[in-house]
Amino acid sequence: MAAPPSAYRDRHFLAVIGDEDSITGLLLAGIGHVTQPPDAQKNFLVVDAKTDDHTIEQAFDRFTEQRKDIAILLINQHIAERIRHRVDTYTDAFPAILEIPSKDHPYDPEKDSVLRRVRRLFGE
Repeated sequence: MAAPPSAYRDRHFLAVIGDEDSITGLLLAGIGHVTQPPDAQKNFLVVDAKTDDHTIEQAFDRFTEQRKDIAILLINQHIAERIRHRVDTYTDAFPAILEIPSKDHPYDPEKDSVLRRVRRLFGE
């Protein structure tokens, strides 16, 4: 069953959880947004080697559950691997979760949760 228009009407933004290079490129492309004060939340999280998994999970939860203005969440595939249990169990239509490659980590279709679901639907 399709989601009612109220479920996606106010979703205007992309969110990104990624490495510095991916975030920089997407910010230069114009996806950056900060909510109004007093909370002033950014729509991206820069992940490096020092970022712990709990911080990534908190950002994932914030973008998928709390923020109702996010339509698509882009996440680098190698970062999605760090919270794979959360990505694989996410089933809502909005925001859509898309795993993207990074400069140092090529895309692996075998790890992509969306592609695995599609393959299961077609019986592969």
